Amino acid sequence: MSAPTHKTPAPDAVKPGNFIRSVIEEDLSRGTYAQRRWGGEPGDGPSHAAGMPDPAKVRTRFPPEPNGYLHIGHAKSIWLNFSLAQEYGGVCHLRFDDTNPEKEEQEYVDSIRDTVRWLGWDHHFADDPARPGVKQPHEYFASDYFDFMYRAAEYLIEAGHAYVDEQTPEQMRANRGDFGTPGVNSPFRVRSPAENLARFREMAQGQHADGAMVLRAKIDMASPNINLRDPAIYRIRHATHHNTGDNWCIYPMYTYAHPIEDALEQITHSICTLEFEDQRPFYDWLLERLAEGGLLTAPPPRQYEFGRLNVGHVITSKRKLRQLVEEGHVSGWDDPRMPTLAGLRRRGYTPEALRLFAERSGVTKNGDAWTDYAALDAALRDTLDPVVPRAMAVLEPLKLVITNWDEAFGPGHLEPCTAPVHPHHPDMGQRQFSMGKEVWIERTDYEETPPKGFFRLFPPSVDASGNAVPGSKVRLKYGYVIECTGAIKDAAGNIVSVSATVLKDTKSGTPGADSAKVKGVITWVGAADGLPATVNLYDRLFTEEQPDAGGRDFLTVLNPNSLSTAQAIVEPSLATAQPEDRFQFERHGFFVADRRDHHARGKLVFNRIAGLKDSWVR
Repeated sequence: MSAPTHKTPAPDAVKPGNFIRSVIEEDLSRGTYAQRRWGGEPGDGPSHAAGMPDPAKVRTRFPPEPNGYLHIGHAKSIWLNFSLAQEYGGVCHLRFDDTNPEKEEQEYVDSIRDTVRWLGWDHHFADDPARPGVKQPHEYFASDYFDFMYRAAEYLIEAGHAYVDEQTPEQMRANRGDFGTPGVNSPFRVRSPAENLARFREMAQGQHADGAMVLRAKIDMASPNINLRDPAIYRIRHATHHNTGDNWCIYPMYTYAHPIEDALEQITHSICTLEFEDQRPFYDWLLERLAEGGLLTAPPPRQYEFGRLNVGHVITSKRKLRQLVEEGHVSGWDDPRMPTLAGLRRRGYTPEALRLFAERSGVTKNGDAWTDYAALDAALRDTLDPVVPRAMAVLEPLKLVITNWDEAFGPGHLEPCTAPVHPHHPDMGQRQFSMGKEVWIERTDYEETPPKGFFRLFPPSVDASGNAVPGSKVRLKYGYVIECTGAIKDAAGNIVSVSATVLKDTKSGTPGADSAKVKGVITWVGAADGLPATVNLYDRLFTEEQPDAGGRDFLTVLNPNSLSTAQAIVEPSLATAQPEDRFQFERHGFFVADRRDHHARGKLVFNRIAGLKDSWVR
C-alpha cells in the first residue's frame, strides 16, 4: 500500500499571499485584458487559436528550454504558473522554447512532458473556461512561430529598428562596453534598410557560415542597461532542429523569441525569475515596435520577476548537471542524488512534497535568499508521515539465535506477529510476519562493552566489584522480550551471531506483555520469512551548502558518501511493493521502491528518501 496519488489542489485550497497574486487581482478588477484579440495574420498563432478561451482570463506559461532535464528550481515555477492560472479560472501553457537546435533533443521534450504531468498538471488538455466541459490542448513550441518571427524581423529591418552586423564575436564583445563604459556603434549600423534586408535574406538562404554575421536590434549603444546595447536577435546555425528539421539555418535568440511567444499566445502575466529583470526593457521595447507595425495588438503581456529557488547543497546549472552526467559522477539525469525532478522522483520525493516546499519558500523579490535542503526533507516528512505504510527492515543484518526457543515453543515453531500498517489509521489494516528461533537484528544493536545509556543488547559481565551483571533485556518490537546471553565469534574475532533467551509469556498485545520491564525496544525481521533487498542510502551530493560559490570548482566538493548500498532483510509485507510505493521503515526513515530497478531481475530495491530527522548540522 502506498501514499495517495497527487491531486491538483482545488482553487480555494491554498492561497499564500504574494505580490504576483496582488498584480493579477488588480488586473482582473480593472479588466486589463478584457479586450484582447489575436494580432498578426492567419496562421501566426497555434493551430487551435480559434478555440482559445476567454481572453480576459488569466493566462500564464511555463517555458522550459528542452536542452536538459527539469530541476528543483523549475518545480517552483511550475507550481506558481499552473496554480495561479487554475486559481483564477485561466490556463497555463506548457511551452518549449526550442530556439537552439544544437543543444535541444526530443529526449528532453519527452522528459519535460512526463515531469509536468507527474507533478499533477495535465497541460495537454486543460479546461476551456468559455465552454464548460470542453478541453483543449495547451502545449506550444517556440518553433511554431518561426515564420512569424522571421516576418517580424524583416519588419524591424524595414522600419530601421534592426541591422545585420558582420563584426566578429570578439569585436562585438569589445565594442559593447561595460557598466562604466558606453558601447561603440558597429560600423555596419549605418547600412540602409534595403542593404540590411538583402543581407538578412542571404543569412536565411544559407549563404553564410555560422558566426559570420548576426541580426541586431538597433536601440542605444550608450544605454546604462547593457541588454539594450543593440542585442542580437538572430544568428546563423546550420543545424537540424528537432521540430522543424532543416527548414531553417537561422534561429531567433531567446530574448527575441520569448516576448513574441507570449504575445501570440495572449499570455497575460509572464512570470520569470529575477535574472530576467534586466531583459524586461527589451521585452517591452520589442512588443511596442511590433505593435507600431500592426503585427501585434494591445494590450501586450507584462513580465514579472520573482526570486529563484536557491537550495543549499544543490546546483541547478544545466551545464554543470550535464557535466555530472557526461563525466560519470552520477549514473544519469535521473540519478537519485541529482536535483533534477526525474532524480528527485526516483529518489522518492512526491509531487505533494515538492509543492509544499515551493509554497513554503515563498514568492518574493529577494534573489539572494537560500533555502536549507532540510526544508525539502521536512516537506517530505510532513506529507508522507500521515499516510505511508510502515514496515520493518534490517539494513546491517546480524543473526540473533534464541537458544531456548525450541524448549519454549517446540521445534520449528513460528509465532505469528502483527503490526498496524499505520499507527494512526486502523482502517489501513495489519501487517503479518512471524518470529522464530532465528531473527535478524541491526549490527549496531549489540555491544560487548556498552557505553552509558545503551539500552539495547549486551552480554552478561562482571562489574568493578566482582559482581555478576546479567545481560540486557529488550523487547523485539511486536514480539517477545529476550535476554542477551552472549555472542559467537569467528576465528578473526568478528561477531557472527548473538545469543539470547526468550521470556515466554511476554508477547506484545498479550496480558503478560508488561510482566517484564525493559528500557530497550529493537526492530527485527524473522529469518524464516524475511526477504533480501538492496537498499540504496542516498545523501546530499555536495558537502558544501553553495558548491560553486566564489567560482569554486563544484566537483571538488562532491560528497564521497553520497551513496552507500546495504544488502538488507525486510519484512514479508514488502513482497508486494510496486515501483514508487513509499514506506516508513521503522527507525530508519522514509524509503521508496525504485521506479527503475525494483523487481528488475526479481530483486527488491529501495531508496532512502530521507531520515526520520535531519542528520546534517548547519
